[in-house]
Amino acid sequence: MHWMFSSEQVPQDRIIRTNVWSSELSKLVANSFLAQRVSSINAVSAICEASGADVDEVARAVGMDTRIGHKFLKASVGFGGSCFQKDILNLVYLCQSMGLSEVAEYFHWVVKMNDLQKERFVSRIIHGLFNTVTGKRIALLGFAFKKDTGDTRESAAIEVCRRLMQERAEIAIYDPKVEHEQIWYDLSEATGLEQSKIEEYVKIEGSVQAAAKDAHALVLTTEWDEFKTVDYRKVYEQMSKPAFLFDGRNILDREELHSIGFVTYSIGKPLDSKLNTV
Repeated sequence: MHWMFSSEQVPQDRIIRTNVWSSELSKLVANSFLAQRVSSINAVSAICEASGADVDEVARAVGMDTRIGHKFLKASVGFGGSCFQKDILNLVYLCQSMGLSEVAEYFHWVVKMNDLQKERFVSRIIHGLFNTVTGKRIALLGFAFKKDTGDTRESAAIEVCRRLMQERAEIAIYDPKVEHEQIWYDLSEATGLEQSKIEEYVKIEGSVQAAAKDAHALVLTTEWDEFKTVDYRKVYEQMSKPAFLFDGRNILDREELHSIGFVTYSIGKPLDSKLNTV
């Protein structure tokens, strides 16, 4: 492949020359390692909730070890995007085709843990709202897989929304960038339902305030900067009481939310004493 680049285009010391298999595996393994870090800290978040530890404090302490570092140690509702899951499952397939079943299972658990984290998050919502969300309005804040994009591929919000629909919640979605048509398409693909049927459970709103009106809970699934600057006191005033906030990205100030009156859940944080957990 070296003939594709001249020294004027790319410095020679920036070009890594490998055989074909090494090149292929390098890309798959890189994304698998990054996703593995996310799934690892998400697994730790479950331990933190059970023990009373704070996952951000644990991540900060662990990241001080220069062999580990701080990147990709942010607990959340789960990773998304076009690359991580696809590349891990490609690696799993390669391992299986080579007879490396135990290795395949090891990498497959990175994806399984990501799925488990989304299910844990939904379970917290259901249990938190007194073991049922049927007929309750849930404001879903964010639909993109990460902030500053309209990309929804493998977004955690899709699975969260699908599960809440299964439980017959009334869902109001707000995302500042994702096109409405994309939301309907993703939910149709995830549920197998026509848009007309999905609209019985889901509405798309134009602002946080509109989504939150008369809602029993806010569910934050994308870390948009806009959500950090919302006047949550005003939002709280227009919600049903008790008002719940489930922060799937750990970007909001829990103490401030408590002072307003919210019952809160943040991933990997000590559980709110007012949050139902059984």
